[in-house]
Amino acid sequence: MSFRDVTSNTPQGYDIETMEALEADMGVQVEWAAAEWATITAGIAADRYDIFSGASLSVPRARVAAFTIPCNEVGTVPLTQANNAERFNSWDAINTDGTRVAILMGTTFDEQARRYFPEATIQAVQAPATGWQEVLAGRADVTITSNIEAGTLVQRFPELAISVGVEGMRSRAPRGYVVAQDDHVWLNFLNTWITMKQIEGFYADLDAKWLAT
Repeated sequence: MSFRDVTSNTPQGYDIETMEALEADMGVQVEWAAAEWATITAGIAADRYDIFSGASLSVPRARVAAFTIPCNEVGTVPLTQANNAERFNSWDAINTDGTRVAILMGTTFDEQARRYFPEATIQAVQAPATGWQEVLAGRADVTITSNIEAGTLVQRFPELAISVGVEGMRSRAPRGYVVAQDDHVWLNFLNTWITMKQIEGFYADLDAKWLAT
């Protein structure tokens, strides 16, 4: 969603493009500030930042910060070799005896895989190994990951494919921008801006570019 390009030393990604569009529409200059997850809400409350470029909505987070209306959605999708995409084109098709599902041990996806695929063989690997590397090497049939990572991987490796589309995505979570709880004028402006951008197709274009949609 956001990263620093090593060749140009500039921020890039889905969230970066949204903030650049906001910058252009408002006629202001964005000042980028790197922050740790643990300090984001405190920094916004202390007026060190005006907005955080995107986070999954949750009740615990909503207790300490305000969220805009959702601008996009993230979730879990299956990733397999492209020549196996039809074979594993549903969650039920993956949940069968003999299907090897590789997952990184101790992660959220580890827990999800054991819940979604009780009939399959779960192959938990330890870092620096990854589930998608196991699939790419043919040592596993399927892995699961976020649609964010999956969208990046299928662009890098045409041998990989997302076997269940966004309509079948599981563990879905809406994402919005984080602002101060008491800044109602700013929150209202951003909600209006997001609505206009959604109608224009701005977010749909970004979904197609950066996410597995």
